[in-house]
Amino acid sequence: MRGWRRHLLVFALAGLVVGCHAAAAHATPRLSLNVDGAGDPGSMPTTMRIVLLLTILSLAPALAVMVTSFTRIVIVLSFLKHAIGQQQTPPNQVLVGLALFLTAFVMAPVWKQVNDTAVQPLVRHEIVEGEAWQRAVAPVRQFMLRQTREKDLGLFAGMAGVHEAKNAADVPLQAVIPAFVVSELTTAFQIGFLLFIPFLVIDMVVASVLMSMGMMMLPPVTISMPFKILLFVLVDGWHLVVQSLVTSFR
Repeated sequence: MRGWRRHLLVFALAGLVVGCHAAAAHATPRLSLNVDGAGDPGSMPTTMRIVLLLTILSLAPALAVMVTSFTRIVIVLSFLKHAIGQQQTPPNQVLVGLALFLTAFVMAPVWKQVNDTAVQPLVRHEIVEGEAWQRAVAPVRQFMLRQTREKDLGLFAGMAGVHEAKNAADVPLQAVIPAFVVSELTTAFQIGFLLFIPFLVIDMVVASVLMSMGMMMLPPVTISMPFKILLFVLVDGWHLVVQSLVTSFR
């Protein structure tokens, strides 16, 4: 009798567990991801659009650094910080934030052209994704070519095997981007060198005065720091640096 009750209790528990699993299966929402064909042969399925959008968002930081004015601006601001001799002021977060806002200001005409010629027609379903990509790349490509040196462009075009290009428009995008980045680095270092000159002169004058007074144990940087900050404030240095950076892309 006890064995019969035991088996009955086991079967009852098993039925309860199965019933709970079945109820949970019906109550729990399930997410399915299906790649369906597009109704229009020239369009892209919605799922593929979502994947493409997520891919673009993941590459957005690299694109913001490599194909815009951000590289030149942030390097020049870093040179300026080291030329003054301040390692902690202004903080790096402030310099990066200023570089981002200046980049948005410089690139605003390019992004407006991309929005007018590519994004809005795609949203209105006037063009397909492939044509929208070509229209979106054209203004950015034109901006990069204006800032790229012919030497750097020819270097990467030759390494890419493009020897029959008659003009810069025939160079593929995979050669234009690294050529643009190298040109931006070169220009940024040239501007940084010019920024170092007046502060270097102040350091040399202060060091010479201290040596002539026999105060060789006193670090010249400690004495020259207030003079460099005073010079930078008197000439309205931030205004001049920002103006020079923005106008260098015109």
